Amino acid sequence: MELILAIGIGVLTSCGVYLMLRPRTFQVIIGLSLLSYAVNLFIFSMGRLMTGAAPVVTNGEIDPTQFTDPVPQALVLTAIVIGFAMTALFLVVLLAARGVTGTDHVDGREQR
Repeated sequence: MELILAIGIGVLTSCGVYLMLRPRTFQVIIGLSLLSYAVNLFIFSMGRLMTGAAPVVTNGEIDPTQFTDPVPQALVLTAIVIGFAMTALFLVVLLAARGVTGTDHVDGREQR
């Protein structure tokens, strides 16, 4: 499961960086989103990959190998919400800039 997650993080990162280097603003926004998803997966994997394990420690004997860390899960959940809001804001700014300049090129100029 770790290998599949590492490959997924690598693919998301490479696609995100490739799209961020493109000349169109929509591609840059999608690239930023993919890169944020890759970072979220990386942070989530830091809390240990386990299925069916409780994220909260209960009373009694504590065996750290039987629990997952809830802090990365809370961080990723917060990052997902902030990421959606930032993507929506970027899309509104993209549409406004395209309406004003008439192009969606990152420099504001089309190459001929």
